[in-house]
Amino acid sequence: MTTRSTASIRAGLCSVTFRDLSVEKVIAHAVGAGLQSIEWGTDVHVPPGDLERARRVGERTREAGLAVASLGSYFRCTPDDDIDETLAVASALGAPRVRVWAGRNGSGSVSAAERAETTAILRESALRAEDYGVELALEFHGGTLTDSGASARRLLEETASANVSSYWQPTKGLDDERALAELEAVAPWVSTVHVFSWWPDSEPLPLAGRAELWQRVLTSLRAIPGVTDALLEFVPGDDPAVLPREAETLRRWLA
Repeated sequence: MTTRSTASIRAGLCSVTFRDLSVEKVIAHAVGAGLQSIEWGTDVHVPPGDLERARRVGERTREAGLAVASLGSYFRCTPDDDIDETLAVASALGAPRVRVWAGRNGSGSVSAAERAETTAILRESALRAEDYGVELALEFHGGTLTDSGASARRLLEETASANVSSYWQPTKGLDDERALAELEAVAPWVSTVHVFSWWPDSEPLPLAGRAELWQRVLTSLRAIPGVTDALLEFVPGDDPAVLPREAETLRRWLA
């Protein structure tokens, strides 16, 4: 089982922020912006099944002085998904954590049987992950059983695994108070946050555009010993040129 860090929170980057760039360029931009870690996504940069590529990406990341924060997988906790393939990639990459998704439907539309199935698969996958020395962490996202703080908390409680943590990000369209209430609901399990400022819905703002929300979030996170990374997931215009500005804002707030 992964031992969760109590060190200061690292400022990092999700590779999905720059899907169109090579691994080398993602690393170079992260280093140039003064970031400390990268979550590598299986969508482009570390594809499933290519263990040699995963090893090379992990090595290049560490050689650049960055930590591999996690593997951003698209394992959905459904019967047709293969957790062993995902865990093998994470192990080759040297990732201590794998982001997974809680099914394919929102909490308001699933049957009791489907919810029980997703919970059982998550629990079984967490046990399998222990064999690899890897932790699973639930993406906090719409269209899944973690589409609200209450539903995510219920899933985490029913899974009852010390090897499952939670991501958090502000739900689209929620004001600061409601977003913070959702964070509070899952706070005991949070290990990672995806950082971006969208308002009022999916309109990308500079990170400082929601400064009050993020400063309050990061203050709350300092009281949660398991949080290791705050990862920039989106930047305005998907433009690498604005990454240094966004990273400087995040680093300042974390300090």
